[in-house]
Amino acid sequence: MMSSAPLDPATLRDLLAFYADAGVDMALEEDPQNRLAEPAPAQAAQPVSQPQQTHEQPRRNASAPPPVSTPPTQFAGGQQVAVPDEGQALRARDMAKEARTLQELYEIVAGFEGCNLKFTAKNIVFADGNPEADLMLVGEAPGRDEDLEGKPFVGRSGKLLDRILTAIGRDRKTAYISNVIPWRPPGNRDPSPMETEICRPFIERHIELARPKVLVTLGNPSTKTLLKTTAGIMRMRGTWAVHTTAGGLEIPTMPTLHPAYLLRNPAHKKLAWQDFLAIKMKLEELR
Repeated sequence: MMSSAPLDPATLRDLLAFYADAGVDMALEEDPQNRLAEPAPAQAAQPVSQPQQTHEQPRRNASAPPPVSTPPTQFAGGQQVAVPDEGQALRARDMAKEARTLQELYEIVAGFEGCNLKFTAKNIVFADGNPEADLMLVGEAPGRDEDLEGKPFVGRSGKLLDRILTAIGRDRKTAYISNVIPWRPPGNRDPSPMETEICRPFIERHIELARPKVLVTLGNPSTKTLLKTTAGIMRMRGTWAVHTTAGGLEIPTMPTLHPAYLLRNPAHKKLAWQDFLAIKMKLEELR
């Protein structure tokens, strides 16, 4: 039998660190529960007397199923969580169209409750950098560091991205950075296709309002979402494509490797360097 004795401080610290890395960073119940305690013996179920059928009680049609009432999903703290579906995606599309400025779009995204990711994230990660820059970079979704600070690309991959930008004479004052998904998926899991579809209208409107001269999609998910392709990033990278906004604005787009991928595969940094040299040349052509 597993012991229910309290854990020593070192073990408890390691366990909490493991939970934090796994994305378990929020309590789901107000009161602590002892999961190691012996369960209480189950009480025998009491027979429930059924009311007798009378002429005043019409008999239900046996072929008709009884009505079912599905209560709304609840999150800790009493918040209702919307189930991701096509209805929420359509709602996001309609709301995104209403934004006339980036500030309005931020307020719309901050108030949108049609994506369940919002209720497990600590912060909305909208953008960082200069919204008037001619270069915009879009990744997939925030990680743990981004969620804590409310800014995209601030962890290890963000530092690598900063170094790449510096190498072509750019920084966060001369570039604009965002993500397809504005909320961190719990445990850094991949966003589901429906979660991505719900958030897609917001990033598309974001790009349309920012009006960069050059767009860079960082990684496979961002590339597939914004270029509406099924091709993989290794096939797409290094070749110019076009992102067309809802208003018909065509933006030259360079798909390239995500900095997190480059940290895992440093030999491919040379490929990203080739891509960013092409980006630098394109920006010089469009001045």
